[in-house]
Amino acid sequence: MDMKEVVYVVSDSVGETAEFVVKAVATQFNGGQVDIRRNSYVEDEEDIEDVIIVAKQGRSIIAYTIVVPALKAYLDKRAQEEGVYAVDLLNPLMNAFEKKFDKEPNHRPGMMRKLDDEYFRKIEAIEFAVKYDDGRDPRGILRADIVLVGVSRTSKTPLSMYLAHKRYKVANVPIVPEVKPPDELFQVPRGKCVGLIISPDKLNEIRTERLKALGLGARANYASYERILEELDYAEKIMKRVGCPVINVSNKAIEETAGLILDILKSERSFG
Repeated sequence: MDMKEVVYVVSDSVGETAEFVVKAVATQFNGGQVDIRRNSYVEDEEDIEDVIIVAKQGRSIIAYTIVVPALKAYLDKRAQEEGVYAVDLLNPLMNAFEKKFDKEPNHRPGMMRKLDDEYFRKIEAIEFAVKYDDGRDPRGILRADIVLVGVSRTSKTPLSMYLAHKRYKVANVPIVPEVKPPDELFQVPRGKCVGLIISPDKLNEIRTERLKALGLGARANYASYERILEELDYAEKIMKRVGCPVINVSNKAIEETAGLILDILKSERSFG
């Protein structure tokens, strides 16, 4: 192409999907030198008529994602009458879904935007979990949807990430006898905080393996029963002071513990 061709992107929603597809195709033709003009939130025949007129004058292509049947039918009809090349980017695949899976489409515009919003909420929650992991910034405690407290190796971080993928903003706070818990921890509503406990034997096993992985001796104080009992006793006192519900994670998978956390918090809030 010696000069930029024009493609009109028409959608009864934002039109991002259609624009993305057009750009992907355009890269196969002289490096993608195509002028894309987006027409979003098309609602009636008049909106479509405006695009048909300018597309006909410029000998341009219309690429569209319209899920409202009446609008799609009108665009197809008018494009054919005016000799405008219009490409439906959704209907072939929607027909395949309908026939193969024996289901009717919703025919509601904006569904992709809803999915995008959910995706960005998940990314935001993941970034939150990373930023406020392991008590590194106590300011996140009061901003979190869920606050997890517990001694080292009670799966606070993997639980935070798992719950973040479900779009919950999670902060976790390690309980260490030598470190005073942040004041914010005692300001968290009961319905947002969960304590994680574990049996001394299981914690000893996990910490011993952790030390081996780090190339350190199994006799280190970190994995000693005396140290473990001291930490668990201190953590229990802190959790009682916070007044939060407690889960024993000794022999539970991350998914199981996460489910219990959500059940507990839902129950707490319903009675709160």
